[in-house]
Amino acid sequence: MKTLSDMVAAAKAEVETITVAEAMEMHGRENVTFVDVREPPEVAQGRIAGAVPVPRGTLEFAIDGPSPNPAMADKGRTYVFYCAAGGRAAMAAATAKEMGYADAKVMETGFGNWKEAGGPEEGR
Repeated sequence: MKTLSDMVAAAKAEVETITVAEAMEMHGRENVTFVDVREPPEVAQGRIAGAVPVPRGTLEFAIDGPSPNPAMADKGRTYVFYCAAGGRAAMAAATAKEMGYADAKVMETGFGNWKEAGGPEEGR
């Protein structure tokens, strides 16, 4: 039986992990979309400026459901997934990769570290 730690480790092995500094360098690029996979109450406390909120539990539906999220339509873009600590983002990025998103990345450590580094945020 797999544990949550096993599942997160397997997901991290499937996708590229980038640092907050690397994510900050990518922020604002035309071909990059940041995806916040935290739950709505977490997102209400603030998110990376311009990030698309897609809770982890709805990701597959946002990608390929009956009403897909238009912000997730271009599988040729770079998608940077993040959450609070990195686990949900890793699982989301691995799922996106399985569903055809070739350049799905995960930002290590999460939104708190983005804020501490002075990254642009919105929604507070």
